[in-house]
Amino acid sequence: MMALRAICIVAVIGFAGFLAFAWRSEIPPEQPNARPAFDPALVAKGAQLAAVGNCIACHTVPGKAAFAGGLALPTPFGTIYSTNITPDAETGLGLWSEAAFQRAMRQGVDREGRHLYPAFPYDHYTRVTTEDSRALYAFIMSRDPVKATAPANELPFPFNVRLILAGWKLLFLREGELPRDASKSEAWNRGAYLTEGLGHCGACHTPRNSLGAMDAKRPFAGGEAEGWQAYAINAESPAPVPWSKDSLAQYLRHGWHPNHGVARGPMAEVTGNLGLLPDADIDAIATYVADIMGTPSPQRQQEAQKRIEDASRRQPHVASAALTQGAAGAGTARSGAAIYASACATCHDSGRPQPFGGLSFRLSSAVNAPNPQNIVNVTLFGLPPADGEAAPVMPSFAGVLSDRDMVALLNHLRAQFTDKPAWTGLEDLVRRTRTGEHKVAVRPADGIERAPANVGAEERR
Repeated sequence: MMALRAICIVAVIGFAGFLAFAWRSEIPPEQPNARPAFDPALVAKGAQLAAVGNCIACHTVPGKAAFAGGLALPTPFGTIYSTNITPDAETGLGLWSEAAFQRAMRQGVDREGRHLYPAFPYDHYTRVTTEDSRALYAFIMSRDPVKATAPANELPFPFNVRLILAGWKLLFLREGELPRDASKSEAWNRGAYLTEGLGHCGACHTPRNSLGAMDAKRPFAGGEAEGWQAYAINAESPAPVPWSKDSLAQYLRHGWHPNHGVARGPMAEVTGNLGLLPDADIDAIATYVADIMGTPSPQRQQEAQKRIEDASRRQPHVASAALTQGAAGAGTARSGAAIYASACATCHDSGRPQPFGGLSFRLSSAVNAPNPQNIVNVTLFGLPPADGEAAPVMPSFAGVLSDRDMVALLNHLRAQFTDKPAWTGLEDLVRRTRTGEHKVAVRPADGIERAPANVGAEERR
């Protein structure tokens, strides 16, 4: 009896201690008319920083007002809806002081003292300097206010109890600005700051544990974002041609590279936003990421060069021969070679250069990747056209290829253009992606989200 009483007392004390640790006070509201005008140079700097952070991607529903929130963000724990970060006093950040904004960035706590879900990547934003957070605050508070209330989060118990996030932070949040590495160059340190901080590249490109935190033992080893695989951007990169600082810089600046193809899915919006950055910052990010990836071995460099040479010798008549052979031996079921020849070869074997020609599959990360999700996505849903400008496009094949056709085609691509083992579970993956059980965000090269069937492209404002 005494032991049970002691256990209860310890439990009560422990719970009270946790509540004391988890509790955060409200920061008083600041009326917009009491806020001084922002320096235009500070606002311009904040605009660049918001582009690095890709803020518009999560805080904007396609076709609706920028930064007004309401975008559904699926997570393994339920759906979280992004908040309105326009300076609307009722539904946005209009009453937030700079102190409240700084606390959200550093500690993941809102003005009213509520813990924020790490879908808002404050575990990265805590690395941002006070000066840069001030510029970002100036930019956000200079936007047009929009009255818009986000839907309630769809999270089951206990994930709908925000206090438990204090425990998550205790385990995984390490507050503080990113320290400078004196042994590295200025460009490397700037790249590290942008990549690890506002850029939060690891949020997508690092695998996560069962509690939704990044796996600290495998940084940049690949992850998932909005139904796409975010490839490993370390030594595990599946790219047949190793990335270099120069190829990374071109890809980040323009959204494509002749040996790596065109940005798509969430990465298209990233490269679209990075267009606001000066070349020095793009170069710095490329410097840092290239260092993470490391120097490829001589053997891998030789293999990559051979792939590039083979890709440059593409001949359309080879595809025609494959069509004849595939059709002759396929019977009632079309072979992957026949489907490739009729649906893919005219672009991917044409020799037309990037970004408007199809990338040779010999150079494709999607076909060489251990997970086929990205090649399934782009085959089913294509690459929709950008609005009002020349852009890379690819048709959607969801309406003309059955699941059986898809599996045959993708197995052919894997066997014909790589030396990797066959994918497993392809049939189920195709089915779940087609039916929407596996949700996929589809964007053109300009980064504006489209529905998988390109519904809603006309809604862009």
